[in-house]
Parts: sequence; structure tokens; C-alpha cells
Amino acid sequence: MPLYALTIFLGAFLLFLVQPLIGKFILPWFGGSPGVWTTCLLFFQTLLLGGYAYAHYTSTRLSPRTQATAHLVLLGLALAWLPIVPGADWKPGPADEPTTRILLLLTATLGLPYLLLSATGPLLQRWFHLAHPTRSPYRLYALSNIGSLLALVGYPFAIEPLLSRTTQAWVWSAALLVFAVLCGVCAWRIRRLAPAAPGDKCRNTVFSEGTAGAEEAPPDWSRKFFWLALPAVASVLLVATTSKLCTDVAVIPFLWVLPLALYLLSFILCFDSPRWYRRGYFAAAFVPTGTMAAYLLTADAHAPILRQIVGYNAALFVACMICHGEVYRLRPPPKHLTGFYLSLSLGGALGGLFVAVAAPLLFNDYHELPLGLWVLAYLVAALCLLQRQRDTALGMGAGVLLATVLLPLIVMPAQKDGAGLGDCAEGYWTAFRGFYGEHPLWAAGVLLVLLWSLRGSLGRAAEWKPRFALLPLVLTAMLGAIFFINATRGDSNLVAASRNFYGTLKVRSYGEPGSISHNHLLSHGVTTHGLQFASEPYRNWLTSYYGAESGVGLAIGLTEPTSGGRNLGLVGLGTGTVSALGMPGDKLRIYEINPAVLELARERFSFLANSAADVKIVLGDARLSLENELAHDARQDFDVLALDAFSSDAIPIHLLTAEAMQLYLQHLKPDGIIAIHISNRHLDLRPAIEGLARRFNLHLAILSHNPKEEEWWLYRSTWCLLTRDPQRLAPEAIRNAMDEPSGATAETVLWTDDHASLIPVLK
Repeated sequence: MPLYALTIFLGAFLLFLVQPLIGKFILPWFGGSPGVWTTCLLFFQTLLLGGYAYAHYTSTRLSPRTQATAHLVLLGLALAWLPIVPGADWKPGPADEPTTRILLLLTATLGLPYLLLSATGPLLQRWFHLAHPTRSPYRLYALSNIGSLLALVGYPFAIEPLLSRTTQAWVWSAALLVFAVLCGVCAWRIRRLAPAAPGDKCRNTVFSEGTAGAEEAPPDWSRKFFWLALPAVASVLLVATTSKLCTDVAVIPFLWVLPLALYLLSFILCFDSPRWYRRGYFAAAFVPTGTMAAYLLTADAHAPILRQIVGYNAALFVACMICHGEVYRLRPPPKHLTGFYLSLSLGGALGGLFVAVAAPLLFNDYHELPLGLWVLAYLVAALCLLQRQRDTALGMGAGVLLATVLLPLIVMPAQKDGAGLGDCAEGYWTAFRGFYGEHPLWAAGVLLVLLWSLRGSLGRAAEWKPRFALLPLVLTAMLGAIFFINATRGDSNLVAASRNFYGTLKVRSYGEPGSISHNHLLSHGVTTHGLQFASEPYRNWLTSYYGAESGVGLAIGLTEPTSGGRNLGLVGLGTGTVSALGMPGDKLRIYEINPAVLELARERFSFLANSAADVKIVLGDARLSLENELAHDARQDFDVLALDAFSSDAIPIHLLTAEAMQLYLQHLKPDGIIAIHISNRHLDLRPAIEGLARRFNLHLAILSHNPKEEEWWLYRSTWCLLTRDPQRLAPEAIRNAMDEPSGATAETVLWTDDHASLIPVLK
């Protein structure tokens, strides 16, 4: 037992440790997009399915001796993949499709090692059952998930801060060698065992919850359906929650790890013992957490960041406990163990495939999270009916009443310091009346539950009756209606929409056509990326964050043109508003990673077409493009290089590291200016910019622009100007717009490619 336990634990630890590790390697190559991690999850789930299929095939078709021999050979071949450091030749080019490129890169870098690590859990549990036929192997599955959880929790808090990426890869490779030795010993021992004898035949019960002495006959289609459907929903919710958090905050290992850790924790609890999953309790918790997620989806960026992290992850954990708890209750006897795990992994892979590949083709917005919650509500209702789960019906009734009390607390604004109990109570009742006044559908549902409770039949009945499933079915319909309303709201003024690997883009029309106020606005998720007036002579007016008195407006406007014009650079196209600052003779080089942005900027906006400057668009990640230009002796010698990639909530951190700044300075004239747009809802990027200024001995000016109220087309913005030449920051217009300096003793943050944490810059 100790040998099997140690091997399974180490294999699971390495299996999940490599996920954030390899993601951190390749994230900067693909623009820091949330799609990078979504695609990585698809790869990991697909290889997990392959590993489980390998374990199922070898354990059911091959003798123990042949299994051991084949596994020993593959373990030896896997060591040829080491070390797992992706080569620079895998960096994508402008024409490379990112999803395919990432999948090929991951396969070439850690394909076979990851496949064998994926097979460890079910294969060694099967070997353990052959060696100890009277002992249950299912607790070893919980142990493997503990190893996975420790890897995920330890990475952002212990491994990432202490070790560089390259060191992490070499340590992981050394640990894989240790694992191969342990697994080889297990394989050598299993060679001496004969196949297990068939178990005794027992009665067949479709939804029997125990396995001790259960029948060895193959499970029927209904049980196999839930083996597949429940893990698929859990996988959809995992990837969708991770994508939502990364889109609204940043693509960092902590926000990858937290949802995945909760996902694994649900596996650990459910497969350790039936006492952890109580249907009634989690059915009750599913209603308020699912509705809270619906509210947060409606609120978008207006909800505080901490509330979003807690709310979405609470809904994910409760949903995963239901999925994995019900799957565990439907587990088969050990004879069918590998087929059971194969179904679980197939469901997980299908869920990941849906989010990473199918959803961007089917939807023009992020609908996977509400869709996953709605499908889970339907599956819970179906299980309630098929399994006659009276406790699920009771739990959902209690959950509605619980949500009635809790939801106003969620929508309450934060109380000021020193607020008394009376102020809090008044705020609660104000939120209570406001919430139910604006959400009559939910109020009607509460009334339905109250009437049901007054009727009393559900509470007094001792035997199951089909009408008990009515409440879960009604709640499923209500949840679906809420999500449908949220998904279709605000589409009346939609002009164009696009979704791809890099996210969702929407162009909306505001104001009455023909009026002065008529304009088109481009947004990425909930973040504005520029607007343009639809009527002449206002079409070329500077708008949003790029007014003439904004930081970038002053940096470009106060740059004296030379005989050949000014040489300007821009990272992040948006609608192309900055091109309106160009003058005849100027050259403007714009770096944009998302081809859909370029398409919309050309088709729906006219800033690029009307610019007086000579505009050139470079598609691809800005940092990779600048590195490539430098490698080919094509220094740009920018007078001004503007970085406008950080106003979105999911900022590309790799563009603000010390290595990135070194690259920018190599492309800058000696007296050039780097202008960085740091307006952000959730992050205060000043410490990071100040850290870069100190590291490279640059002069820094932070300019906050607060336009007049009547200039509604201009937004409040904060730009940082960095330069080697202090005289570039001397003009009166810049000095008048400068914020107060932080001072020499202010705490700063220096990000590098190896170490970057958002915690110090959270607002």
C-alpha cells in the first residue's frame, strides 16, 4: 500500500504542477490572453482522457506481465522528453492560429510524460486491486487529488516566488525521474500476479449507491450517461469560471489555480467518503450560489473584484460537489473501475473542448458559465426524478428561502467605516426592496416556494411522489429564463460582434442617428476601447482616453517634428483613435495581436483611413514583433511609443516586465518618450511603472486627465510618461498635468518574466 500511495501521490503532484509551470512559459508568446489557459486546459483534459484510455485498454486487454513490460518501455521513452523547456522556435508568427500552435507546442514539449502521468491514477488503482482484491482502491483516487491540490496551492505561494521558470522545469524533470523509478518498481511487482478472478454475481440495481458486494455486470446506459454528463458540466464550469476571472482581472497563475484547486477539492471530498456530500445541503447551497453567479454576470465590472472572485468560485465549488458527489454515488464495482474513470475523463475533455473550440464558433459572447449552471440544474432535476431524491427537493426549497435573505446582502454597496448596526440594517432593507423590485421573476419564484411550503405536502410526506420533482424543474426553468434575459439584454443597439481566441468584441451605436451625439463604441468585454462620432465634422474628434490634454496627447503633441516627420509607435489598436494625432509626414506603427480588432477598426471606424500619418499595422504580439525587428536589425527609433494594452481588466503582464522595458528602450530614440496607459478598475499599476523607472534610471511623470463634464466623449485617464531626457517632461503643459510624485520612499514593484504578482497592485 505505501508504495502505490506514494507513486500515485507523486504522479498527481507532478501532473498538476506542470500545468501552471508550462502555462507561464508560453503565456507571453500568445499575448497574455485568457484563451491561452483555456487552450492549455483543453490539452490537459484531452491527454488525461488519453491516459485513462490507455489505462483502461491495457488493464482489460493485456495480462499483468504485458502491462508491466509496456509501461516500463513507455516510462523509459518519456524520459527523452526532458527537460520540459519549450524551445524558442515554438514562438508563434503573425499568421499562426494560436489554438493549434499551443496544442502542438504542448504535445512536443511534454506529450508522453503527461500522458503517462495521466494514466497513473486508474492504472495503479487497478494494479492495487489485483494485488489486494479485498481492499477498495477508491480512496487512492482521493489521495491522488490531494497530491494535485497541493501542487496547485503550492505553486503560486511557494514555487513561483522562489524559483525561476527554468529552475522549476529542471526540478520537475528530476522529480519525474524519481516517479519513473517508483512506477517501474510497481510495474515490476505486478508482473508476478495473475489476472483477478471474476467477482460473484449480484442483483442489478440501476442507481445502487454502494459497491461492496455489488454486481459485476456492466453498468447500463443511464448510469453511463451521468458518468459522462456530470463531469462534462463540471469541466465546462471550471474552464468558464477561470476564463471569466482571467478576463475581468488578469491572466496569472493564482486565478488559474484557485478554480482548479476547488474543482480538485470536490473530487477529494466526494471520493474520500460519502459523508462529505449531502444532497440536501448542497442542493440548498446551489440555489443561492447559482443565483449569485447570475447577478454577478449581470453586474459585470460594477461588482467589486473580491466579490467576483468569491462569488464565482463559491458557485463553482458547490456545482462541482454536486457533479462529483452524484458521480461517486453511481460508481461501479472495482472490476469496471478503469471504464468508470475513462467516462469521467471523456466528460471532462468534452467540456473543455466545448469551451475552448465550440463556444467561440457558436457564441459572440461568454455564455458558457450560465449555460453550464443551467444544464446542471436540469441534471439535478432529472436525478431528483429518476432517483426519487426527496432530500434534493427539500434542499432546493430551503435554498430558495436562503437566497431570499442572502441576495440583498450581495447587492448592498459596501458600508462606510464607522457605520452602525442601524445603518447596515437600513442599507439591507433598501437593497432588499431594490433587488426584488428590479427582479420580479425571482420574487415570483420565492412566492411559489412559500405557497408550496404552506401547502405542507412536501414536508409531511414520508414516501416519494413524482410531484416532488416539480420544484427543481421550476427552478431550472427560472434559472434558464434569467440567463436568457441576461444574454439577450442590450442587443438592440448592437452593430457588430466578434469572438475569437483573444476574447469578445462588440460595436454598439449610441445616440439618435443624425444627431451630434450619435456615435459608435468598441468594447472588449466590459472595457471600452474607443468611440467615434458618426456624423461630420465630428468624426475625427479625439475621444475617450486620447484627448489632446491626455498623457498620450501631450506626449505626441509636444514632440517636435523633424524633417522626416515624427516616428510614433502604438501597442494596442482599439478603434485607431491615436492615429488622429498624426500629422503629414509622421509614421505611425501600430502593433495589434487580435486580427478581429483590425477588421472592426477598418470596417466600422474611419480613424485609420482618415489619418494624416503613414500608418502601418503589425499583427502579432507586440513584444514578439519588437524582438523580431531587433533581431533583423530593424530598430524603430520611436519618438513616442505608447502602450495602450492595460486599460482592460485582463492585462498582459509580460508587456510590463523589466525584460519588456529593456526591449522598448532599444527601440526608442535617446530623448524619446514611452507613454503607458494605466487606467484600470481593479489594479493600481503605478508601483509597477515606478519600479521600472527606478530600475532603468528613467524620469517619470504621471498625468491624470479629468475632462470637463460637458465633454462627455472624453474619459478620465491616467498615463505614465517615461524618458531618459528630463527636458522632455519640462513643458508647462506636462508639469501642470502631473500628479504629485510618490516620493523616494514609496514602495515599488518590479515585475520580471520569472516573477510577477498582482497582489501588491490590487486596489
